[in-house]
Amino acid sequence: MKKWSALLLVTALAATLTACGSKSNETAQNAGANNAQSPADNGSNDGAANSGTGSADAGAADDVKPEAGASLLIWESKEERPFVEQMIKEFKDKYGVDVRMEEVGAADQVGKLTTDGPAGIGADVVVFPHDNLGKAVAAGLVLPNDVFADQATADNSENAVQAVTYDGVLYGYPRSVETYAMFYNKKLIDKAPTTFDEVKAFAKTFNDPKNNKYAFMWDIGNFYFSYPFLATTGGYVYGKNGQDKADIGLNNDGAVKGAQYFASLKKDVLPLKSGDVNYDIKKGLFTGGTLAMNIDGPWAIGDIKKSGIDFGVAPIPSIDGQSSVSFSGVKAWYVNAYSKYPNAARLFAEYASSKEAQLADFKLTGAIPANKEATNDPAVANDDTIKAFIEQFKNSQPMPSIPEMGNVWTPIGAALSDIWNAGKDPKAALDNAVKQIQDANAAAGSK
Repeated sequence: MKKWSALLLVTALAATLTACGSKSNETAQNAGANNAQSPADNGSNDGAANSGTGSADAGAADDVKPEAGASLLIWESKEERPFVEQMIKEFKDKYGVDVRMEEVGAADQVGKLTTDGPAGIGADVVVFPHDNLGKAVAAGLVLPNDVFADQATADNSENAVQAVTYDGVLYGYPRSVETYAMFYNKKLIDKAPTTFDEVKAFAKTFNDPKNNKYAFMWDIGNFYFSYPFLATTGGYVYGKNGQDKADIGLNNDGAVKGAQYFASLKKDVLPLKSGDVNYDIKKGLFTGGTLAMNIDGPWAIGDIKKSGIDFGVAPIPSIDGQSSVSFSGVKAWYVNAYSKYPNAARLFAEYASSKEAQLADFKLTGAIPANKEATNDPAVANDDTIKAFIEQFKNSQPMPSIPEMGNVWTPIGAALSDIWNAGKDPKAALDNAVKQIQDANAAAGSK
């Protein structure tokens, strides 16, 4: 029965993905690679087209060969290095192409590619959450997934494919679906709380700041992780499933109510400034055994396992009696439109997004596969940790993928910090942030 329950839960993920429609944040460093060319001038040898807006003809995938002397640069976050290094080794063994990786957080890659791509120093293959796709396409930074479109569409969940499709064109090579959930240290708290009121009660007895002991942490000033506090009570980013930039719901009555609850947690749960609770700090406290509960994503599973602590994962506690609503997203590989070796880049993106690759990513980092067969593999279906993410995924909302999503992160992040650190009135802080978003959207539209 346990096995069947697990299989049903994972199957439910695929169903949820389909129902949700189009629906992820890390670090940055420097890069360097190939000489720049205009996307229209990229030589695409051996049967692959560089531009276009659909699938190539049926046998084209079999004809794609790496360009002579090809070498590739891959950008990925440090958490994904074990997986990427395995893919690099296997790809070189199969195709004889040298590949190297530089650590650049997924959330930072489109911004970095905007300058590094045309300059000829951008990575040939990049990966980013789907909410950045509209910006990347508008700037002409990525090539369509034309040659392998049919295969990617057939192999991956419908939602994953839709999420990496923009204006009817498939660009991404889907790799994983994700949301975040609550990790808890079983040595410090034997049962995961289901409500934030329970978290508050536990914090009163557990918190000991002098010894770095805290009940609960998340990346406070990062809107990605703090979204539940606005969305659970009725806030949203853009209307019409994230497609209507004129309808911003981040300062409506529900969002303000959630922000007020958010503000109460500083006194009752986490008496620190937001800058003292960044991603790396809280992760270090959790793996070090002094933080009882930590909101994080499946990408953190590998490092947490290495720490040796006895941990469990559960959905995020409810807020004001309602199941917490998290952000969800789809990560995929993309080929840099300025790559000197687009064929080799296509082949790597396809190879590193196959069923086998996604299962390897799951094994090494805990990434939840987008591939339908991989999702139903017993290794995934029978994993208790993944079940919690599946449950949380059911209450998640996809990040909008329109370019205007890029105008949201900084103003709302600043508003959350003002509410938390300075005690600013939630309504005033959110109104100010929304005004900044509206102004940025209007300025972009006038260009």
